[in-house]
Amino acid sequence: MISFRRAVVIGSPGAGKSTFARALRDKTGLPLYYLDRIWHKPDKTTVSREEFDRRLAAILAEECWIIDGNYQRTLRPRIESCEAVFLLDYPRQVCLAGVASRVGTVREDMPWVEEAFDGEFRRWIEEFPEKQLPEIYRLLEEFPEKEITVFRTREESEVWLRSASLGQGTGGTPGEG
Repeated sequence: MISFRRAVVIGSPGAGKSTFARALRDKTGLPLYYLDRIWHKPDKTTVSREEFDRRLAAILAEECWIIDGNYQRTLRPRIESCEAVFLLDYPRQVCLAGVASRVGTVREDMPWVEEAFDGEFRRWIEEFPEKQLPEIYRLLEEFPEKEITVFRTREESEVWLRSASLGQGTGGTPGEG
């Protein structure tokens, strides 16, 4: 049962965080914020850390939200503020294929169309299981009171979304879904 009002969706690039977050938004009616949209400008530059932090703090102060994105520098305050965490811990090849499949596609979560699968970005994804995931799991262990859901396959997340019903406290109507 979905009873949270604030949720964080994290995982490797290409795992499908934004797709899952959109489905969660559609099911709950909660507002969805993409960290990539806050950090990146349409001209492929970024806002300052101060601007990013200010905008994120304003979102965290809201009553209800879903936040999509890793940005590990800001993960702790997001987890502290949320009730539910969804970690998409998918195999490296699934994530690499996910990024490759979205090249040339207009996306709601990015302010531009990716024209190529950048080599540096590819390496970051390849190293994600060794460099980022252990840190994420360590941080999650500090919050046993949070509703933490880890999906190891896309099928697991799809089954969860199909079977989850709404409870009190979400943006949707209880019992819908």
